[in-house]
Amino acid sequence: MKFFKAALAVVACVLAFHAHAALFEDDEARRAILDLRQKVDAAQLRATGDSQKITEDNAQLRRGLLDLSNQIESLRNELAALRGQNEKLTRDISELQRGQKDLTQGVDERLRKFEPAKVTVDGKEFAAEPAEKQEFEAALASFRKSDFAGAQTGFAAFMKHYPQSGYKSSALFWLGNAQYALRNYRDAVTNFRALVASEPNHLRAPEALLSLANSQVELKDSKSARKTLEDLVRVYPQSEAAAVARERLTKLK
Repeated sequence: MKFFKAALAVVACVLAFHAHAALFEDDEARRAILDLRQKVDAAQLRATGDSQKITEDNAQLRRGLLDLSNQIESLRNELAALRGQNEKLTRDISELQRGQKDLTQGVDERLRKFEPAKVTVDGKEFAAEPAEKQEFEAALASFRKSDFAGAQTGFAAFMKHYPQSGYKSSALFWLGNAQYALRNYRDAVTNFRALVASEPNHLRAPEALLSLANSQVELKDSKSARKTLEDLVRVYPQSEAAAVARERLTKLK
């Protein structure tokens, strides 16, 4: 019986010891859990703070991007406006250049109406004023239309207006022929002689001598006509006029 009581006492002690040990272990666990909860709460607070900061940073970044986008759009609008102005300026410059070109061409054309130009008549090249050329060609046109009176008037006026003209010898030739057609032989003789005397190498000089001889024949001056034909054959032997002169010499009494 005593032994049984002692055993019970030992069991009770053991149970008491284990109960105390279990209580001790529960306290440690609770403290660990509390520490863990504190750490989790702290981490959550830090995470919340970091999240708020990230959110704020993102919002600031979005605002910065929006401002940058607005600036870019503004710059695009300004660039488009500048391009429009540049295109208009380019068109204005092109129109101005065209206008200047047209004006320059117009001035040049008006100046050319008064400036001497090179012409070639009867194998001779020289400079002639536009009015000078026009007056000579008008007189020659009259002759070609068989308007010999108009041609005589035209060439006579031309000689007065342009006594030093490069057209002079040609004008003398056609003036003499117009006078010959009008039977104004004496004036024709004068002008044919003037041509040969002033420019013996002129392309029309052989023809002028032949026409001079014809005029002398019409004036019944056969002696002078023969001499003129002989001079023609001697000075211009290879000319067509010289061939005609040889034939006429055989028939001239």
